[in-house]
Amino acid sequence: MRRVLLGSFAAIVGVASTMALGADDPILARQKLMYANGAVFYGVAGGMIKGEIPYNPIVAASILRTTNAVAHNFGDHFPEGSETGRKTKASPRIWEDITGFQAQLAKFKEVTDATADAKPQTLEEFQAIVSQIGPVCKSCHDDYRLEDD
Repeated sequence: MRRVLLGSFAAIVGVASTMALGADDPILARQKLMYANGAVFYGVAGGMIKGEIPYNPIVAASILRTTNAVAHNFGDHFPEGSETGRKTKASPRIWEDITGFQAQLAKFKEVTDATADAKPQTLEEFQAIVSQIGPVCKSCHDDYRLEDD
């Protein structure tokens, strides 16, 4: 359990420190934000949902807050000229369809705003919340993320 708490804390610190990086290297900033989001959302949350990690309501609440912080900062790191480099997985479609991409980001913010202050006491409550967020993430990845090599 200690490892889970430390992992969640590290992801939260990563989100905070990434905001400072963003101006200098937008690709690195967005990669770190997605790494932090993946670590808490898919790693820790997924582990709790699968029963690989014991459910902890404090950790669950911190996952929701971290995902919300990512939602509110991720879209700030897509300036013109950051389409390539650093093995980015950002699809060129982002810049070709910036309005559609911004609409996806708005959905991400909306769903995480609605869940950020939740304090799910049971795994079932947490699963219900995660099931609202996951499809929004998947939709954006399907449309605006390059496939893995």
